[in-house]
Amino acid sequence: MISPNRILAGDCRTILPTLPEASVDLVFADPPYNLQLHQDLHRPNGTIVNAVDDAWDQFADFAAYDKFTREWLTACRRVLKPDGALWVIGTYHNIHRVGAILQDLHFWILNEITWIKTNPMPNFRGVRFTNAHETLLWAARSRGARYTFHHHAVKSLNEQLQMRSDWVLPVCGGKERLRANDGAKVHSTQKPEALLYRVILSTTNPGDLILDPFFGTGTTGAVAKRLGRRWLGIEKDAAYRRAAQKRIDAIPETRLPEEDLATPDPRKRERIPFGRLLEEGMLSAGDTLTFGERDGAKARILADASLSCKGKRGSIHQIARLLHGGPSNGWDRWFALDRRTGERISINRLREELREKEK
Repeated sequence: MISPNRILAGDCRTILPTLPEASVDLVFADPPYNLQLHQDLHRPNGTIVNAVDDAWDQFADFAAYDKFTREWLTACRRVLKPDGALWVIGTYHNIHRVGAILQDLHFWILNEITWIKTNPMPNFRGVRFTNAHETLLWAARSRGARYTFHHHAVKSLNEQLQMRSDWVLPVCGGKERLRANDGAKVHSTQKPEALLYRVILSTTNPGDLILDPFFGTGTTGAVAKRLGRRWLGIEKDAAYRRAAQKRIDAIPETRLPEEDLATPDPRKRERIPFGRLLEEGMLSAGDTLTFGERDGAKARILADASLSCKGKRGSIHQIARLLHGGPSNGWDRWFALDRRTGERISINRLREELREKEK
């Protein structure tokens, strides 16, 4: 049994094999990118760019990086539950090698997300395009495996528009960026919390365990705590661990009920046929439904819960499709007269009242 909400000190390749098999719901990994920088970068004014030149991002060659990647991915796959999933982020320096190894290890890639940075670092020398994005790969543990995806949650987050695979977000900055006493960045590649918010909200449930094998300054743990998820971090660097722990300790414990942290999936709710509204006396044969809230086509309810409209007979969905000229959900399209108030209301509202009544 894993004790969650703590940071384990050490190399993830050493620690992961000590964790219970099939115990983790989600892995979010922000591994070294192997940027292969061999010289200082200068701005046009001659000042040196604070680039990623940390020792943890340096590898002898591609073979060494591939070996490292295969080892930590293999260890992560062992601790993932059969219906668990993994996210990994990178750039053109490493993400294609990581993706190939993911597939070699029988992970099944579900999506490639492009994080488009609104404020990327310019290409100061002007010899290449400005590198303005990073790539996230989302993968199930194996082909055909079940996995968590809250389509309606991220759709709601995106003002009821289906969220696409291009995420436009700024890099981490301002008060969110952790800095040492001298003003220097604590971690050179700290990720914005907004990025992790989308990942965690969309692909985990409240109470799930999220593992970050390259914990850094704790963005995964911070967002997991905010969203009522459990977390486990692995980090070698003591300074990063101290900064992460201080950051996470400052976040109040989430005391929201689960229904405030999760978005229900209407596809998983108990099915209630339209005919139940007639059986319960909420509507009656002979009543008139209007297509749309105002002045739409009229349909008459028949005793078997079908509708009669313009010489056609069919279900609430079939007649709605006929009038709409394409796919249409009848529950959202038809309106009835509420006998109690005299107002015109959606038949879906009547269905919700029946659901509440039967709880």
